[in-house]
Amino acid sequence: MSEPRSAPTIGQLVLGRQLRALREKAGLGREDAAKLLRVTPATVRRMEMAETALKVPYVRLLLPAYGIPESDVEVFLALVDEANRPGWWHRFHDILPDWFSGYVSLEEAATTIRTYEPHFVPGLLQTEDYARCVLTTGSVGSLDPARLERHVALRLERQALLTRAEAPPKFWVVLDETVLLRPVGSAKVMREQLDRLLEVTELPHVTVQLAQLSAGHHPGTYSPFVLFRFGVPEVPDMVYVEYLTGALYLDQEREVAEHKEAMDRMVTHAETAGRTRELLHHHRRTLH
Repeated sequence: MSEPRSAPTIGQLVLGRQLRALREKAGLGREDAAKLLRVTPATVRRMEMAETALKVPYVRLLLPAYGIPESDVEVFLALVDEANRPGWWHRFHDILPDWFSGYVSLEEAATTIRTYEPHFVPGLLQTEDYARCVLTTGSVGSLDPARLERHVALRLERQALLTRAEAPPKFWVVLDETVLLRPVGSAKVMREQLDRLLEVTELPHVTVQLAQLSAGHHPGTYSPFVLFRFGVPEVPDMVYVEYLTGALYLDQEREVAEHKEAMDRMVTHAETAGRTRELLHHHRRTLH
């Protein structure tokens, strides 16, 4: 049986979908592929859904059966080797829950990330002290100090994607005003966090908009969510919704479309990026 992976890389997602497309184009069912590999159809499904690492011997057997010439087989196998390399977040496997490791993988590969957050500053924009406070007060039960610092280190390392030299994602955030009104840690922690928000709004690929309480109800009032868009057609747009002990990854067209519509309406409802900067400065001045 294939070795399970909790966080597929974007390469595994792409190649898995390509394998399914090639199989279907060849007129073969999963049962046919399973007989060739001497595995169950469920194993073939897991490969195509990137729920397991792609095994080179399996792919080498499948591609000729799907009508792929030998010269192209070797190219595909090289891509499999590259896709199977663990992401940098694998170093944090000891503290990274399965339901969130997939998020880090998608975040790293996305070309656009749009998020609505009513509770806290998003992790990609948090300062170290703010992140430490959020992780401490937000944990259920006691959190070992060493594990806490590992979680903080993971959060800070994720932020590198916003300043990477090659194709950083467009990051678009709608914040409820409650994020600024709810104290996290000391006034010093909040001042530094507001300074950080003002700093990142200078980045050309980062947009922050504030939804003021005085503006009333809006479509996202129900819960936070994240929209991912990728630069490859094989991977559809996805929505991430987190709850206390897990998360949902939505990729059905109707569900994604409804979240996109809600986000578009919230963007219109919220203050402009320029006005948001003015409000951030105002909140910064009120902290003593």
